[in-house]
Amino acid sequence: MSQSATTRASSSDSAGLGPTLTFLFALSCGALAANLYYAQPLVSLMGTDLGLPVAAESSIVTVAQIGYAIGLVFLVPLGDLMENRRLILVTMAANVVGLAGLALAPGLGALFAGMLFVGATSCAAQMLVPLAANLAPEAERGAVVGNVMSGLLGGILLARPVSSFLADYLGWRGVFGVSAVAITLLGLASLALLPRREPGGERGYWSLIRSLGQLFVNEPVLRRRGLYHAAMFAAFSLFWTAAPIVLMREPFGFSPSGVALFALAGVLGVFAAPVAGRLADRGFSRIGTVAALSMVIAAFLVAIFGTASLAALVFAAVVVDLGVQANLVFGQREIYRLAPNIRNRLNAVYMTTFFVGGAIGSALASPVLEGFGWIGVCVLGMGMPAAALLYFAVADDAGD
Repeated sequence: MSQSATTRASSSDSAGLGPTLTFLFALSCGALAANLYYAQPLVSLMGTDLGLPVAAESSIVTVAQIGYAIGLVFLVPLGDLMENRRLILVTMAANVVGLAGLALAPGLGALFAGMLFVGATSCAAQMLVPLAANLAPEAERGAVVGNVMSGLLGGILLARPVSSFLADYLGWRGVFGVSAVAITLLGLASLALLPRREPGGERGYWSLIRSLGQLFVNEPVLRRRGLYHAAMFAAFSLFWTAAPIVLMREPFGFSPSGVALFALAGVLGVFAAPVAGRLADRGFSRIGTVAALSMVIAAFLVAIFGTASLAALVFAAVVVDLGVQANLVFGQREIYRLAPNIRNRLNAVYMTTFFVGGAIGSALASPVLEGFGWIGVCVLGMGMPAAALLYFAVADDAGD
């Protein structure tokens, strides 16, 4: 598609996405989102290299997620104001600069600054998702979003095994250098293929940002869906930050490559996205949400036996990822029904809400593991989706 092919915001933005463009959307979203998770199995290596205390190692992941939340609040809403293609390309270019700086970080200050900047600019993934939703016809929107999200979720789930494998050969710095090359290549492909879209926004920037809080307050479906997934994503981040630490200790004594093989179990979660999208299109979001929340509670219950059973940990990894990824798509399908002309802002509020939950989960992983052991991690992991399920039961979900 040429640069001159411009799509304007309307109820019929496009007849749909072709397979090439859908693949580019999915691959770009996956590569960008992966930047937030490369560090998860590497925090011990990075902390040891730069002198970070063990109890603070999980803060490396937390800073990236905080950066992502910042990008969601201050950058993603620009998609309702600025031409989408230009915004996405500039943000991807900034992401490459951040990744290169992170690969060369000389100390802890540069490391945390780099993680924050990479996290913020990786939000280009969440500029691509609403653009895909705008290009899709209404009857297929859930399926299209599910297909694109399968790429994004694949990036999240593959990030851990990929970074573990690469770290054995290139070190943790090489992982971020490889990512910089990948984002550069995807940026060049996007320069050639990504369609233009003028959103026709009339608000000023700060008015746009102030409207995010109003959306959270005034849109009950958005608020509920954001909080449901905040609890789920907190459990997800808690599990995937703590589990590699446990596996690298006795009795398992895994190497980074061993952790990578374990992390591959979670990749099965990518199959939940397209299935959830199609179920949402058929009106099964409510029952699907209950099932997803219940799955994660059950997964942590089984994970309690994980210190003595690798099979229990593998089972928990698969089920946590399936439940979390399905719930994400159910939520997105519901919020994209609210107002087509503000999808970037709706997506920004939704993603920011649950990434705050993710940052809390990853921040708690190391101190809870050190203070209360793996059982403490599992009890907390069960409590998070259980609280969301209770909220679902008592809230007026008639709008979902």
